[in-house]
Amino acid sequence: DEWVAYARQLHDANDLPGGSFETHFTFAQTLSEAAKAAKQTLLVVSIPASETNPHTTNAYNDVSDVEVGGQRGRDALERLKNAIGRVESPWRPASAEEGFEIVRRRLFKPISDPALFKARDTVARAYAELYQSQAQEFPADCTDYRYEDRIKAAYPIHPELFDRLYNDWSSLVKFQRTRGVLRLMASVIHSLWERNDKSLLIMPACVPVDDPAVQFELTRYLEDQWVPVLEKDIDGSNSLPLKLDRENPNFGRYSATRRVARTLYLGSAPTLRATNKGLDDRQIKLGCVQPGETVATFGGALRRLNGQATYLYEDGKRYWFSTQPSVNRLAESKAAQLSDDDVMEEIRRRLRDLAGAKGDFTRVHACPGGSVDIPDEQPIRLVILGPETAHGSKDPSSAARDQAAKILSTRGSSPRQYANALVFLGADRTRLGELSQAVRQQLAWRSIDESHDELNLDAFQSRQAKTKHKAAEDTVKLRIPETYVWLLVPSQAVGSSEITWNDLKLQGQDDLAQRASKKLKSEGLLYATLGASSLRLELDKVPLWRGEHVAIKQLVEDFARYLYLPRLRSPDVLEEAVREGVGLLTWVTDGFAYADSWDEVAKRYRGLRTGVGFHVSIEGDGVLVKPSAANVQFAAEQPVEPASKHSSSSPNLPATAGGSTSIVGGDTSGSPVSPPAPAKPTRYFGTVEIDPARVNRDVGNLSKELIEHLVALVGADVKVTLEIQAELPAGFPDGVIRTVSENSKVLKVKGGFEAG
Repeated sequence: DEWVAYARQLHDANDLPGGSFETHFTFAQTLSEAAKAAKQTLLVVSIPASETNPHTTNAYNDVSDVEVGGQRGRDALERLKNAIGRVESPWRPASAEEGFEIVRRRLFKPISDPALFKARDTVARAYAELYQSQAQEFPADCTDYRYEDRIKAAYPIHPELFDRLYNDWSSLVKFQRTRGVLRLMASVIHSLWERNDKSLLIMPACVPVDDPAVQFELTRYLEDQWVPVLEKDIDGSNSLPLKLDRENPNFGRYSATRRVARTLYLGSAPTLRATNKGLDDRQIKLGCVQPGETVATFGGALRRLNGQATYLYEDGKRYWFSTQPSVNRLAESKAAQLSDDDVMEEIRRRLRDLAGAKGDFTRVHACPGGSVDIPDEQPIRLVILGPETAHGSKDPSSAARDQAAKILSTRGSSPRQYANALVFLGADRTRLGELSQAVRQQLAWRSIDESHDELNLDAFQSRQAKTKHKAAEDTVKLRIPETYVWLLVPSQAVGSSEITWNDLKLQGQDDLAQRASKKLKSEGLLYATLGASSLRLELDKVPLWRGEHVAIKQLVEDFARYLYLPRLRSPDVLEEAVREGVGLLTWVTDGFAYADSWDEVAKRYRGLRTGVGFHVSIEGDGVLVKPSAANVQFAAEQPVEPASKHSSSSPNLPATAGGSTSIVGGDTSGSPVSPPAPAKPTRYFGTVEIDPARVNRDVGNLSKELIEHLVALVGADVKVTLEIQAELPAGFPDGVIRTVSENSKVLKVKGGFEAG
């Protein structure tokens, strides 16, 4: 052993006790030939590996080219190889599997108890089942049945740890392949034994990097810059992984973040200068997860560590530690420099961008500066309160509640009229901090991504900044609906002046307005439809009647004004309820009558009618009439026919306008009136002026609202005539006369131009 180290000390002088340099290798040649000729004789010579000799001749020879020792050492190595090369039988370095056995024999007693063999096989089977049942989470070769045999061969050390040491660490110039593994594993096993570690196998994640003896063995082959990396990002009393494990109970129960960091360090420190550096996410999980543990927990720990570590890099699915701070460090610095005002303004900007999605609301007001920014209008609207006003569960005095109450009661210095047209959406106090932090990170990464040239980032760092920027952007988009979850809805009891607030918590990831709309409708606080009987109930309960009738326009205003009335999605909901109530057969008890207007001078309703087949509009002077008042007018206006032997004793009631019928329920004296059914009309005739600039629209409306109803009747003979009249005092141009006349012939239009 160490023959080269001895021979390189010999000089060219001939008077040395050990002989000269030349005679020394003559002796080597003679010795090797004598050993070959002798029976039962074995000559073992360890020769250092070098660039010119990629093979070693002894399983325990793992000395690198550095130990050859200068030019004299290289000359000695070359002469020694020539001397014994003619008769040598090279023994290549130990394979990983042989290394398993070497280390195990040196550091553990052999298993002799059958119960221990059973325990070993049980552990190997548990790991194999884990890798096979969740094959997508681990490298492909782990699912092979032979991997279970590797676990048994390496027991109680996991094969992945041996692979990292023999494949990665042995590539280091100073790391002695077998001797280095033995030294390191001796320190690791001693530390785990003292800590009474209960792991099933010694995995990369189990290596106690924080132990001084272990840390010395791991850093003696590396640059000094790795020491601060270990203390900050891998395994120290104040390290980031330890902090993350303490903050997150799911990580802490397994020490998941620290185990991920240890695994990453063992797989990335020796390959830092390699082309394919680091480990992919499946290899990291292979080095961490034990049977009975949740794989997803370690994936989450890796993502959290990647987002905050100073020296951790990512490229696709590969991760590695480096001695140079990553752009993560730069992002942390930029995020810390941002003011709270910058963060809040970014949140406001994003909320205003989201205001375009309206849901069932007519309009969405995002982050108003004050009550004056919210118009006092009838249509239903959603007010998204700014991030400076948050709300907490069952907090009647939260900043969001106070701001909503102020907007509800006033607009600037004037009282607000249409309070029932507003609902409010506020941020959750506990989640607002998470949103602010996510926005702070997003702004930092955006700044780095947009100024990568000024920051002199290399290609990889530029890609990382772009990836991180996109991830931060996605995080903010998720955080906003998770933060804005409190829907504040005002209400009021009939006859009470006190306003009560309903605090509704939203769920889901839909648009803010869409989620608010769904929640309000499910809770019965926003009506997309209103039944006629419900409208009649509100008319009688409050009451909303102004005497014997109420203007429809007044009802629209009432529903937008008073908090004790149902909150309607739009005036169209009220219009549909009116149309339904007028057309009910039971309109006397569940509905109402409709009139075009109330004639104050004549004290009668103009165009009073019920039934279907006529247009009801919320615009104009239309009114809803109490059934009792409507029946009084119906009875008073009933024509009296002369008595005859062919007529009945009770006169017929006239048909109501529009082809609909009226049901008389009684007079004002309370005595029931039961006249015979009125005669049904048999003919309809109507004329209407059409706007020549809107012919398609007007004709379409006539077809939909009138003609389709008449044509649908069996046996109905419907004729539609369009009359066109045009006058031009200066006379029509010849071109127009020619065009219109020819087209009239083709379309079979009767008539034509005439003079005077």
